[in-house]
Amino acid sequence: MTITIFGATGSVGKRIVAEALRRGHKVRAVARNIAKRDGLPGDVILETGDVASFDDVVSLTTGSDAVINATRTSSRKKVIQNTETLMAGLTVTGARLLVVGGAASLTVPGTDGRMVLDDSRFLPAAARQIGEVSLDQYRACLAETTVDWTYLSPPASLTPGKRTGAFRMGRDELLLDEKQRSQISMEDLAVAMLDEIEHARLHRTRFTVAY
Repeated sequence: MTITIFGATGSVGKRIVAEALRRGHKVRAVARNIAKRDGLPGDVILETGDVASFDDVVSLTTGSDAVINATRTSSRKKVIQNTETLMAGLTVTGARLLVVGGAASLTVPGTDGRMVLDDSRFLPAAARQIGEVSLDQYRACLAETTVDWTYLSPPASLTPGKRTGAFRMGRDELLLDEKQRSQISMEDLAVAMLDEIEHARLHRTRFTVAY
């Protein structure tokens, strides 16, 4: 497959690039600043581009089978605009979209539907703005009915670690282990993302993963 990855130089993005290359896919790694390539495979070719630009989206996703959005912004207004621009471009090129989202919109087990956004055990008050941004991003995806999109919500804790390939999958509820922890490594999140690209089991919906 040919996979375009926006946000390829970010913490999650560069791990997705590595996982896609590991599986033999052709990768179009895209970043706004191609000088920031630490941690990327040495032979990957970076291209300059921005999900906020309709023209960039069209030119960089033409011919791609799948597109991954691993970009981040702290602005609620910008995340909606970026998502809508990305969707508009993919309406033209027809590529499937997979979004690295946030955990805020997941519901917490045993709370009658309370979202992670409103549970300080999993999202501290200092991070609430980030959670609100990810919730807006998810809602912008839900409003899209033309593009074939899939939204991946990480667990409450997403940190650099090891690639194990062993994790659980869920849909709309936060996954907790026996010690009430919700976590996964960025490496295994990349595994989950590439698994979904290759098997295409979920369409216009969301899933989550955790140990």
